[in-house]
Amino acid sequence: MSDISSGAAVKNNGYVTDFKGRASFFLTDFCGNLLFCIIGSYLLYFYTDVFGLPVTVTGILLLLTRILDAIDAPIWGSIVDHTNSKYGRSRPWFLWLAIPFAVSMWLTFTTPSFLSETGKIVYAVFTYLIAGIVYSGVQTAITSILPNLSSNHDERMILNTFRMAGGSVGAFISMTFTLPLVKLLGQGDDQLGFSLTVGMFGIVVVILLFFAFRHLREQNVERNESIPFKDSLKAIKNNWPWIILVSVNLIVWICISVRQGTVIFYAKYVLNNEDITALLNGILTITCLVSFLTMAFIVKFTKKFGAMILGAIMVIVSHVGMYLSGDSLALLILCWTIGAFGQGLICAMPFGMLADTVDYGEYSSGVRAAGLLTAIGSALCIKGGSGVGAFIPTYIMGSYGYEANAVQTAESLYGITMSFIWVPVVLSIFIAVPMMLYARFEAQERYIVRALQERAKA
Repeated sequence: MSDISSGAAVKNNGYVTDFKGRASFFLTDFCGNLLFCIIGSYLLYFYTDVFGLPVTVTGILLLLTRILDAIDAPIWGSIVDHTNSKYGRSRPWFLWLAIPFAVSMWLTFTTPSFLSETGKIVYAVFTYLIAGIVYSGVQTAITSILPNLSSNHDERMILNTFRMAGGSVGAFISMTFTLPLVKLLGQGDDQLGFSLTVGMFGIVVVILLFFAFRHLREQNVERNESIPFKDSLKAIKNNWPWIILVSVNLIVWICISVRQGTVIFYAKYVLNNEDITALLNGILTITCLVSFLTMAFIVKFTKKFGAMILGAIMVIVSHVGMYLSGDSLALLILCWTIGAFGQGLICAMPFGMLADTVDYGEYSSGVRAAGLLTAIGSALCIKGGSGVGAFIPTYIMGSYGYEANAVQTAESLYGITMSFIWVPVVLSIFIAVPMMLYARFEAQERYIVRALQERAKA
């Protein structure tokens, strides 16, 4: 087989990638998060406090563009399923989308100063939509390639750990160093600072995605066939583990977006310490990395559905604890760290579990629609969830009278607190409950893999 000659090996009726392949998979999500986490963490702040858009306008803009943008996820999934090249289905897109991804993200944070308020809105919508569409392609390629990197259950967990570790490192750099770099490079001009910072990150992303393209390999490239869209849909019908997982993952990304998007407001206006944002974001990404690295160990005791429930409970405990911490910064940081570990679990687990739902879809329908299933389960959830997660706090904060760069009233501070503390608590409850239904499907996974392997031999 072509993959074995390229450095892969067979183990336990599946494929185990070499270290260079695992490192390349690490780099894919590193690149995705290095740029995308700037949107998740700072775009709301950038639009309101730097670009000068009203908070209510910003919330509606983010919601509508994200919902519109999320529609492209199934399209990207179908495109990947129709891709038929000597490099595979997913891998070529790392090469083709690297430069468009970097440029579109740079344009999102490069805002002309001469625009009117209407012009600012039009520019923001256009650049944000383009960046989101391109990111969907990158995210679809990252997620859809996993089922085709290995059919070995344990190897998939290892690969997903590498991916999540890469994503965590990318997120750490993005969330921790973006604001300091903006201040350093902008020298008082935050608009210039954001443009230069994102441009620098973009150059790094292009180089590393080219590297990942070169060193990743997909299984059975020679047997790739285009899958018609209507046939791909068969893999969704009665695929209950996929339906449950997608529903939960959408809520996960709403929760993550709310937490990461409002922490700067909570730090700046409630804690009166904007500079602590970088510390909290740094703690978040480092703790998430620890969560990713220990994920496989945790799953041995909790199973995958149990790890999701555990993560949701930790987020709930975290936010209740932060509310009760009062003036104790140490207690707040401790509680934030607990929530960060939980966020790491609920963020990482669905990506590996999606590969299992691809197997289930093939087992029940005979169609292996990795592109469509993973695109909806990842890109659509991330972007749709991020859009809703950006809208919810802007609606709440706007309703309670928030004004950018102003002294906040008691009412507006309550709105910020409600957004940062209580919304994630409610969302986490809606993450934990459906995962209880996933348990019986998870118990069937190894049988399904064996059945598919027997089909392939027949």
